Amino acid sequence: MRPKGSADLISDRRRRAMELLDSGLSLNEVGRRIGCEPSSVMRWRDRRETEGEAAFDVGCSPGRPSRLRTAQLRKLEKTLLRGALASGYRTDLWTTRRIADIIERFFGVTYHPDHVGRLLGKMSWSHQKPEKRALERDEEAIQRWKEREWPRVKKTPGGWAPI
Repeated sequence: MRPKGSADLISDRRRRAMELLDSGLSLNEVGRRIGCEPSSVMRWRDRRETEGEAAFDVGCSPGRPSRLRTAQLRKLEKTLLRGALASGYRTDLWTTRRIADIIERFFGVTYHPDHVGRLLGKMSWSHQKPEKRALERDEEAIQRWKEREWPRVKKTPGGWAPI
């Protein structure tokens, strides 16, 4: 399995392994120091012999290609930024189900709502849960209670502590 990290990081790791191998260490010792299997070190060594420095280049990650093109993702982002109300929903809250509906409506591509979260992550968006606060909330009264009453009612000086 490919380790986590950028392509440059993985490429540097392979180069470091070859330097250790060239210094006379065994495949097993290089694998132990780098944190990989000796068979990987052997594979990198063999590729270096046939391909030269190009053997250290890291290919693209495997996986199914996205069903939305980059331009479509930009259009989706603009739609999301306008808000759910602008797209015809009764509240201004985006849910993954609503976003999946928007994707199907605009682009004709069906996404499961669970996968929409991954798609949003790819777009550098994060899911957030709206805070539920009463409209009648009195922040000043809450602060006064925390300062005056809370120290009086808590059982231990440092708050809750196991016995």
